[in-house]
Amino acid sequence: MTDKDRDIAVLGAGMHQWGKWGRNFVEYGLVAARAALADAGVDHRDVGYIAGADTIRNGYPGFVAGATFAQALGWSGARISSSYAACASGAQAIANARAQILAGLTDVALVIGADTTPKGFFQPVGGERRDDPDWLRFHLLGATNPIYFALYARRRMALHGATLDDFAAVKVKNAKHGLNNPYARYRKEVSVEEISASAIVSDPLRLLDICATSDGGAALVLTSMEYARKRGIANPVRISALSTVTPTFPKTVLDLPDFATDSAVAVEPPSRVFRSAIAQAAYEEAGLGPAELSFAEVYDLSTALELDWYEDIGLCEEGGAEELLRSGATTLGGRIPVNPSGGLACFGEAIPAQAIAQICELTWQLRGQADGRQVENARAGIAVNQGLFGHGSAIIATR
Repeated sequence: MTDKDRDIAVLGAGMHQWGKWGRNFVEYGLVAARAALADAGVDHRDVGYIAGADTIRNGYPGFVAGATFAQALGWSGARISSSYAACASGAQAIANARAQILAGLTDVALVIGADTTPKGFFQPVGGERRDDPDWLRFHLLGATNPIYFALYARRRMALHGATLDDFAAVKVKNAKHGLNNPYARYRKEVSVEEISASAIVSDPLRLLDICATSDGGAALVLTSMEYARKRGIANPVRISALSTVTPTFPKTVLDLPDFATDSAVAVEPPSRVFRSAIAQAAYEEAGLGPAELSFAEVYDLSTALELDWYEDIGLCEEGGAEELLRSGATTLGGRIPVNPSGGLACFGEAIPAQAIAQICELTWQLRGQADGRQVENARAGIAVNQGLFGHGSAIIATR
């Protein structure tokens, strides 16, 4: 099988607007799914496979999202799967659908992710679980998500000289990008002064440096290339690579909820850190490199983490993210716009939907349909995120 034989087509993309709506997550997923089906011109009864990305906060229906969404759409006999991989849940669902298509088990797959989130920051599900490192990092260390975002920020400041103004500039950029995104929760420009004046959540990060928790939903209709051609679509957006690689031993950079790194006394550290390895595997599969990207969607849980991603996906050398940002290269109109959607800064986290939402944005950009935030002559884009416990993903879409 050649690299091009692994391509699948994205015929439909749909979303439910992000926000705090307080309704059942299934409603958001249905809105997104119906929009994706309408975009593709496909009836749900023609879908052979439904891949659901799970939400662990919404009870048993959330744990079996594939069946939950299949029932809500109307039982059609389609095969299903349900995936949970923290922030990479949506990418795992896409990977399942892609595998079914490439195996010849179905021509048309529907991928859906949706979430209803609590007010404030995420916390472990209920109960006492003293052998669960995610439970322990909250109850033993008091390390909420913003704390480890802040630890990454401090690391960046110490190693590479990042400043609070650099972090604020990321938020200013993304807020401007999201102004014209109808699905974004926050559609308002902010200034460096407003960011600096916002409350300190976990020093050095302010409230406006950290993404919110949000309700939202996203869906994709994925098909074989042959099916797309039969529908008269000769040049669809295609997923050319999908990487979900795990870390390589020894893992020497601490990632909560892990409390310690592997020992590297007897084994040399790998040549690439985890997030960089995720992206590199996707580049190798797609047969292209960072220089051939038109834009990128990265998982900006905090403003500081976006800067780390610049280096992880090869947009610049290690320690060069601040200079790249300051040059204007990552802004719309620059050499390599990052988060033209507005990113998590404008959306917030709806965990099982977010990786799917990133591919919606890649699709709209590559079609030239991202009104008000369009990347000029977009031909290839990458979407990356990192979940907990060695989960993460990089997806490359091309046209």
